[in-house]
Amino acid sequence: MTNLLAFLGFGSDTAIDLAALVLRLSLGGLFLAHAGLKYFVFTPAGAAGFFRSLGLPGWFAYATIAAETVGGVFLILGVQTSLVALGLIPVILGAAIFAHFKNGFWFDRQGGGWEYPVFWAIALFALSLIGGGAFAITA
Repeated sequence: MTNLLAFLGFGSDTAIDLAALVLRLSLGGLFLAHAGLKYFVFTPAGAAGFFRSLGLPGWFAYATIAAETVGGVFLILGVQTSLVALGLIPVILGAAIFAHFKNGFWFDRQGGGWEYPVFWAIALFALSLIGGGAFAITA
């Protein structure tokens, strides 16, 4: 069966480059937002306390803020997109397992379930397969 939207350019190399750009900008922006939440709202010390309450070392919070910040900027710019996207998967799966798993699947209650962060990890994996696209600094 043929692509019913091919006449609009869907599925073309240009569309794939645009898809990579959309994924990079949105995922990178989300990581910057998450880092900002930990830094400006919860504060790094508060985030460290939360990590400790989950049974993790407090310094993981600082490492997470750094990974989310640097990773977010690198995704937006398209710097080593595949490598950065793969590297951020453990960060978001850590959130799914340690902070959200106990709340169940659905992200419909306080504290959220693991549905959203796992989908986020899948989107990162898809981006790692696509790569940065033509609008990235490096492939």
